[in-house]
Amino acid sequence: MHDTAPLREPPLCQALGEGLRRVLVVQHVAYEPLGTLDRMLRQRKIRIRYVNFAREPEARPCLEGYDALIVLGGPMNVGDQAHCPHLRTELALIDEGLRRGTPMLGICLGAQLLAHALGAPVGRNDHKELGWHEVRLTDAGVRDPVLGRLRAAEPIFHWHGDTFAIPSGAEHLAESDLCPRQAFRFGDQVYGLQFHLEVDPHLVERWLRVHQQELALVRGAESAERIRAETRAWIGGSMAASDALFGALLARFGWRERPLVLGHQPVPPRR
Repeated sequence: MHDTAPLREPPLCQALGEGLRRVLVVQHVAYEPLGTLDRMLRQRKIRIRYVNFAREPEARPCLEGYDALIVLGGPMNVGDQAHCPHLRTELALIDEGLRRGTPMLGICLGAQLLAHALGAPVGRNDHKELGWHEVRLTDAGVRDPVLGRLRAAEPIFHWHGDTFAIPSGAEHLAESDLCPRQAFRFGDQVYGLQFHLEVDPHLVERWLRVHQQELALVRGAESAERIRAETRAWIGGSMAASDALFGALLARFGWRERPLVLGHQPVPPRR
């Protein structure tokens, strides 16, 4: 993990045999939720437990009893551990997941934390990547059972200023013009995504309001309206891609439909 002994790729976890039933979700701020993933988890009757470090900075979660870990995005950076000590707690949680072979997904900051825990450098990207940008799959991404559900080039929403190096032993799965390291897979069930495929129109609008000053400084005074127009053009395809990619990911993490138990099938109504 990010401190000691040599890493080995985790095996395809027991979850594939036992089923994905409970997920621990690390959240940093209220305006960065699971988005479309929340609906997909609930549709599959997967129980979600949030740990919100904005509300509970002293929380000490562990993975006992959970089948997967999702670490969401946030405005802080991996290097902010001195004044955001919960980041150290999260890195310890990720280390625990790597030791257990727990399926894990990191989104934006979550992907940077995963990369750091795996020993890769994390720091400033050459450019802030805000709004819609094309993501292209690498050859490994095209072959990947999860990222391969995307088209070879796909407009996807972004909001970040930092980036990660691809961890040793991981597969580099996607790139963009402004940020060449957009996604990686470590082993079979640890994925880091720099982009935000979980957004829906309401979430995009929320971020445009929350980050309006940052956006104006980076992309100009009219940038919010340009992003709104791009959202109208691309959000439908993005949400379809979200369903495909996250559906494949949850299957990879071990979700499967529960079989009907004999003797408990619904009774048809009497005529």
